[in-house]
Amino acid sequence: MKKWTHPGGKLRELGAEALTDAELLSILISTGTKGKTAEEVAKEILNKFGSFKGMANQPLEKFLEFKGLGDVKIIRIAAAFEVARRIVKQVLKEKEDV
Repeated sequence: MKKWTHPGGKLRELGAEALTDAELLSILISTGTKGKTAEEVAKEILNKFGSFKGMANQPLEKFLEFKGLGDVKIIRIAAAFEVARRIVKQVLKEKEDV
């Protein structure tokens, strides 16, 4: 089996639970900028907001402050958070119905 060094390969090889928050976020970001990997950009974002929870309710404009994030990458991140919100909402509804 191939030994992966980037987060996407690591996810494939070891599973999503084996990745750090920065590695997961870097998969959504996809590419970095000249001199900075997607994972380094992800670490900057997490350092600023503290966690995924800290990121979740930020206005999208806040993400434009990060070099390497444009509309497409920000929309991808926003969509991932909305998917997570909907999963949580569904789980909570199912618990209420029990």
